Amino acid sequence: GTKAVFIKDHNLWMKHMITGEDVQITANGEQYYGYATNSQGWSRSNAPIVAWSPDSKKISTYRLDERGVELMYLLETAVPRVKLQAWPYALPGDSIVPLHERLVIDTESMNLTWLDTPSDHQRTSNCCGLTRGSSWADNEFSKDGTKLAFVSTSRDYKTVTLKLADTRTGSVREVYTESSDEFTFESNLTSRGVPNWRVFHDTNEFIWFTRADDWGHLYLHDLNTGARKNRITAGEWNVVDILHIDESTRTIWFTGAGREPGRDVYQSYLYKIGFDGSGLTLLTPEKGNHDITFSSDGQYVVDTWSDFRTPPTTVVRDLNGSIVMQLGSADISKLLATGWTAPEPFVAKARDGVTEVYGLMFKPSNFDSTRRYPIINSIYPGPQGGSIGTRSFSASFSGQTQALAELGFIVVKIDAFGSSPMRSRTFHTYYAGDMADNGLSDQRAAMTELARRHQFIDLEKVGIYGHSGGGFATAAALLTHPDFFKVGVSSAGNIDNRGYTYYWGEKYQGLLTRNPDGTDNYTNQSLPLKAGNLQGKLLISYGTLDSNVHPNMALLLINELISADKDFDMMVLPNRGHGYFNEVFNLRITWNYFIEHLLGMKPNAAFRIERE
Repeated sequence: GTKAVFIKDHNLWMKHMITGEDVQITANGEQYYGYATNSQGWSRSNAPIVAWSPDSKKISTYRLDERGVELMYLLETAVPRVKLQAWPYALPGDSIVPLHERLVIDTESMNLTWLDTPSDHQRTSNCCGLTRGSSWADNEFSKDGTKLAFVSTSRDYKTVTLKLADTRTGSVREVYTESSDEFTFESNLTSRGVPNWRVFHDTNEFIWFTRADDWGHLYLHDLNTGARKNRITAGEWNVVDILHIDESTRTIWFTGAGREPGRDVYQSYLYKIGFDGSGLTLLTPEKGNHDITFSSDGQYVVDTWSDFRTPPTTVVRDLNGSIVMQLGSADISKLLATGWTAPEPFVAKARDGVTEVYGLMFKPSNFDSTRRYPIINSIYPGPQGGSIGTRSFSASFSGQTQALAELGFIVVKIDAFGSSPMRSRTFHTYYAGDMADNGLSDQRAAMTELARRHQFIDLEKVGIYGHSGGGFATAAALLTHPDFFKVGVSSAGNIDNRGYTYYWGEKYQGLLTRNPDGTDNYTNQSLPLKAGNLQGKLLISYGTLDSNVHPNMALLLINELISADKDFDMMVLPNRGHGYFNEVFNLRITWNYFIEHLLGMKPNAAFRIERE
C-alpha cells in the first residue's frame, strides 16, 4: 500500500504513496516498445501490467514489442471531419505479433534484471486477458522475492512451460512442459480465473492443474526434476479454483464442480484435500452454487449459496466446514410482489442424443399454458463460458431474458457442446477448429425436445439473439440452420475470425494455414461465405468505434448479403464501442424486431424504455 506504478511516455514510474514522490524507473521506452504496456489489440488500458513480490520490493513485468505489428483503424464521427484511431492489432496468420520481453525490477535500487528466456507471446495459461484483478497472471514470487515462477504459453496454446527465474541474476530454467493436440491446457476453467498452479520453494514441489485425463485435476510434482510425485484429485468432475493452501499441514482448500450426484454439474462447492490426495472432504453440503471468500488470515470462509430459484444464504464457516455464524438470507418477498417469476432449469439431450445439456426457461409472468408462444434463444457460445453464466440466484439474468418473456415469448438459455470448459475436455473442445458450429445443433436439439414436452412452445416461430460471440452465433444460426431459426438479432459479432484478434482465433480455430486452392482452415467458420443461405429475418448491428470486434467483420457479411441479393436489416451505432448491448436504444430495436417478425404485431411506436 505504500507504492504504486504507472506508465508515462511508454516508461514505468513509481509513486511513493506516503510522500507523493514520483520516481522514473525506465528511460528507454518508446511507442510500440514500452514497459508494462497493456495493449492486447482487442483490449487496451493505460494501467500497467505487473506482478508484485510479497514484500513489494520487486516487480515482474515486461517490455512489449509491438514494432511492425499491423495497425487497426477506426473512424470517430465528429464535426467537421472524422478522427482516425489507429493501434497495433494482430490477426490470425500475422507474421509479426506482439511479444513480451520479461524483466524483474527492484523497486528500491531501481535495478532492472532481464530474464534469460525467449520473448513470450501475449498469452496466459487460461482465458481471458493477461491480468487477474490488478496483477499479471501466471507469475508467482517466492516469499523473499529471490525467485519468480512463471508460465509461458505457446502461440498456438498447445504447449505450456513452467519456468523458474533467479530474480537477482536473471537466469531461468525450465521446470515442466506439457503439450497437447488442441487448446486443451487450461490452468483454470473459468474465464479470468486465477491459474491453478502453485510453487513451494521450501519443499521443492509444485502443484499442477491439467485436463490430461479429460477432467481438470491437481497433481503434485517435484520442483527440481518436474517429475510427478502423486495425483491429488481424480474423477469425472473438475477442480475450479484453488482458494487456500496450508503448507504446514499440506492441505488444499478448493472449489469443484460436477462431483455431487443429482445436482447441476456447473454448481461450485468447497472441498479440502491433502497434498497426497487423502482426506477429500465436502465442506459445503447445501445444494446450490457456493461463492467462497477466505478471511485474510485464512482461518474462516464466508460462504454464500443459492441457485436459480433459491435466494442466497450467507454463513461463516471454519476450515472444516462447520457453520460458526449465520449472516443472513435474502428476502425476495418484494421482488415476488412485482410479479417476477424465477426461471425454470431444465436438462435435455445434445445433438448426439446422449449427452445432457443444461438450460433455463423464462416464461411471462402472465403465462397461459393454453397459448402457443414463439421461442427465443438467448445465446453466448463461449467457448470460455456459455449462455447461462452464473449458477447463483439472480433477479435479472443478463440478456434481457425476462423482459423479452414479458412481451409474449418463451426465452431459453442453453449451455451447449463447446460452450464451457466446466465440463470435460472432450465437451469443451467439441467443435475446435470449426467455430461456426457454435453449439447450434445442440441448441436446436434441446429446443426441439423442450417443445415436445411443452405444447405451449411454437417451434414454427424460433428466434435467436446475442452479442459479440453471441452475435456470431446468431448470424451463424440463420445461415447454417435456416430451416429452424427464423428471426435473429446479431450485435457486434465476430463474423469471420480471420478479422478478429489472433488471441481468440488462434486459440479456438487454430493457427491459420493456407491451402493451394486459396482456401484456409478458417474458411469453414467464415459467415460471409455462407450469406447465400439466408432465408429468415436478420438484424445486424455494430458500433463504429468497436475496438474489440471491428466493424469490418459485420460489413464483410453485409456486403455478401447484398451480393446474394438477400433482404436483411442493419443498425449502425455511431461512436459506440463493444459494450452497447444493454443501451436502451439497442434493447428497444431488439424487442421490436421480435414483436414484428415473431409475434406478427406492429410495435408500439410510443413505447420507451426508461432506467430508474
